[in-house]
Amino acid sequence: MLTLHVAAATGGAVLVEGARIAALGPYEELAAAHPAARLRRWPGVLTPGLLNPHGPELLERTYHPDPREAGELGTGPISDPAVLASLGMTEARWGASARRGAQRLLAHGTVAVAGEPRVRAVADAVRRLGLDVLPRSGPPEGVPSLDPFAPGSGPPTWMPGLRAGGPARFAVFDVRDAAELPERGAAACVATVLGGRLVHRAV
Repeated sequence: MLTLHVAAATGGAVLVEGARIAALGPYEELAAAHPAARLRRWPGVLTPGLLNPHGPELLERTYHPDPREAGELGTGPISDPAVLASLGMTEARWGASARRGAQRLLAHGTVAVAGEPRVRAVADAVRRLGLDVLPRSGPPEGVPSLDPFAPGSGPPTWMPGLRAGGPARFAVFDVRDAAELPERGAAACVATVLGGRLVHRAV
């Protein structure tokens, strides 16, 4: 099935077929050439998606509480080693945490992380959600954060540009243009697509 994604701020569109990008171009041209394509309209701009360099730090050294634990642990990520030790983290619990953490990464327009997970349950969770995992040569600069635009997290890194025939892997941010992203942050993400699948939708 063909799906046409169009971003309101630019009028640019991406035509997706399966897990690949079939075409890129102005919305009017692609819509006229493919009238049967399913249409998804998004506010803002469509981008290649972000690479978060802190994969292991965020997914197997940080605990993402279950919503049912909010009363006891809150809702934010927990990376304090003393608190983690008190939680008695098992591999299964790390896997469940990684699923929640990866979903939060997707909600910030992240389509890939750097750094191979060493905990098997974490690696399985990342693979099942479809996040790309890239190698890295050493610890990255900056403080680990779900939002690559957060102060102190280091310079944000984008994945390679979109192209016809390339992987259907991108994000949409509800901003006027990419220059507004540092001010708004990656929480402005309204949609993330991996392998042609809509894996996060905020609107």
